Amino acid sequence: MKSISIPLKLINLQDDGFHLLVEIVVFNEKHFAVLDTGASRSVFDKGLIEKHLSETLHVSDEINAATLFTTTTTIQATIPSLKIGSLKIKDYETVAFDLQSVSETYQQFGHPPIASIIGGDILIKYKAVINYDKLRLKLVK
Repeated sequence: MKSISIPLKLINLQDDGFHLLVEIVVFNEKHFAVLDTGASRSVFDKGLIEKHLSETLHVSDEINAATLFTTTTTIQATIPSLKIGSLKIKDYETVAFDLQSVSETYQQFGHPPIASIIGGDILIKYKAVINYDKLRLKLVK
């Protein structure tokens, strides 16, 4: 097993809390994702998924998903390749919902838009360790 170290970006939410962002590559495009240890699973923005996988989508039987920002209908999809640092995850089964309000909120605070929330499914599988002092995410592949 090989350990990889991935840089994190710490953003301040108007002195009311902090979020960690990690750069991901999906559909050969770089995006930012929120690293969320409290999320049970990773999710992607519905618009991004629809743009690239419109032929293979279906509405989830679990109709609603909730975040701090919204509740919305989810869709299920398979992302051919998800890259987090040098970690490549092939055929990643995901759910997607509208993260536009999250991205807009981030942008209002002067932060980059986000395309995903990386949650517990990936963090547990790859034995994630977050180093807040060095702003690094360690994963084991």
